[in-house]
Amino acid sequence: MYPDNIDHQGVYKNVSRETIEKLNVYVSLLRQWNAKINLISRQDIDHIWDRHIIDSMQLVDFVESKVQRMADLGSGGGFPGMVLSIVTGVPMIMVESDVRKAVFLREVARQLDVNVTVFNQRIEQVEMPLVDMISVRALASLDQLLFLCNGRLTDHGYCLFLKGRQVDVEIAQAQKEWQIEFQKIPSKTSSDGVILKVNQFKRIV
Repeated sequence: MYPDNIDHQGVYKNVSRETIEKLNVYVSLLRQWNAKINLISRQDIDHIWDRHIIDSMQLVDFVESKVQRMADLGSGGGFPGMVLSIVTGVPMIMVESDVRKAVFLREVARQLDVNVTVFNQRIEQVEMPLVDMISVRALASLDQLLFLCNGRLTDHGYCLFLKGRQVDVEIAQAQKEWQIEFQKIPSKTSSDGVILKVNQFKRIV
């Protein structure tokens, strides 16, 4: 159930009761399906809130009012995309190449009645409308992520990448091929974690 006895530095402040109920259903479905397919590590099953839900929820503060449609690439079990969809109500496109995981995401969206469209394809092959924000967690290096996100954002669009302790190395590597305007925001859930907000990026010719 929702860990209301823990203060995660205000990550889930002002969350409505309806949203909490939906998140609880989501966690329940994760537990059920994880017994059959590998959505999250079995070691994390008793720490879903700390390591997955709360970690994803910290991005909510960076979903700007101008965002009318979001995308989550390499969605896996739904982090952070499904959490962002549940909490914000903003329409979400989720891209997941694994058939079973895509089926799971569609079932969660159906049961929770959230505005989620799931593409069961490789990211490189997906043809989807432009979005105002793209989120990614634990998928690829920064230079690879920029390649995958290139041409998928509106003029005012931006990316939110959940990154770890190697973020500075990834930035330096990516800057060999890309001009990047970005912000590094310390994670509220991990001492080594960083939210990398990429506001603009352009391939160096």
